[in-house]
Amino acid sequence: MRRKRLQTNDPHIQALARIVGGENSILYKKEDLIAYDCDGFTVHRHLPKAVVFPKNTEEVAAVVKYCHEHDLPFLARGAGTGLSGGAIPLNGEVIISLVRMKRLISVDLENRRAVVEPGFVNLKLTNSISDRGYYYAPDPSSQYCCTIGGNVAENAGGAHCLKYGVTTNHILGLEFVLPNGEIIEIGKNGIPDPPGYDLIGLLTGSEGTLGIVTKITVRILKNPEAKQTVLAYFDRVEDASQAVSDIISAGMVPAALEMMDQTAIEGVEAAAFPVGHPKDIEALLLIEVDGISAGISEQIEEILRICRNRNVREVKVAQTEEERARWWANRKTGFGAMGAISPDYLVQD
Repeated sequence: MRRKRLQTNDPHIQALARIVGGENSILYKKEDLIAYDCDGFTVHRHLPKAVVFPKNTEEVAAVVKYCHEHDLPFLARGAGTGLSGGAIPLNGEVIISLVRMKRLISVDLENRRAVVEPGFVNLKLTNSISDRGYYYAPDPSSQYCCTIGGNVAENAGGAHCLKYGVTTNHILGLEFVLPNGEIIEIGKNGIPDPPGYDLIGLLTGSEGTLGIVTKITVRILKNPEAKQTVLAYFDRVEDASQAVSDIISAGMVPAALEMMDQTAIEGVEAAAFPVGHPKDIEALLLIEVDGISAGISEQIEEILRICRNRNVREVKVAQTEEERARWWANRKTGFGAMGAISPDYLVQD
């Protein structure tokens, strides 16, 4: 098949296109670049010079090396769901989009780890191993579409980070490209907490400023034996907040403990997964406990007691996995749901 010619005389665009494989692997026209002028932080918008789509580590390194040698600013981008502006091209950068590097390279259940490319979608990892009794713990609200490479760049959290920690707590190894195009690998043996400097911790959350991640070794966990979820409605934010403090003071560390205020509730009920939350409450708590079966029911009873002591209007336990999944689907639409009630939304994340 004959390769299409680039409709530009810009030598940098032509050179970058040759590196990543031609017209189908680069965007440079204004109408195409508009979709890349911001991430989930929509207050600032700036057009990139171009967007390239490398298919492997070598192409990423070649793009970075070219940009370095020709003083072209560049930045990495995953799915663009980040809320802190980490993928906004403020200075006309070349965006290196990693969405085509989306393989699940290997799964090692015996040693509880998996290796993925940066464009691999977060939720797909859990879906790929759940039938064998394992899952990947970090669960940002955008996990159905955000990429693990982006999670590493932003050190993403999620509803279950209270008990299980954020992304950095689940990364065992990284392959990345330095700003001069050199390829480096750290933690290649996948050993948790090795001696010496915590270079993985340094890179995780650095928003691509120290290097562009091209391969990730992650920790996977065994599915908990039991799991139960509580939904509690409060007429006052203060009562819901005090219930949170009481739960922690009682010595419990729930797998997740989330609050939504009245504005968030209005948004999620107007969006794709309404579950019938009362419109006149000030706050709700979504509380999940997991672990071995023995003791789960006692924890739930204690949580119910605490909520009732804090003037809860209604508190209930999910009776089926379907009901539990609906509650969480409703909560995880929180950010996107604001579009149902407001033309703009600024998140302090």
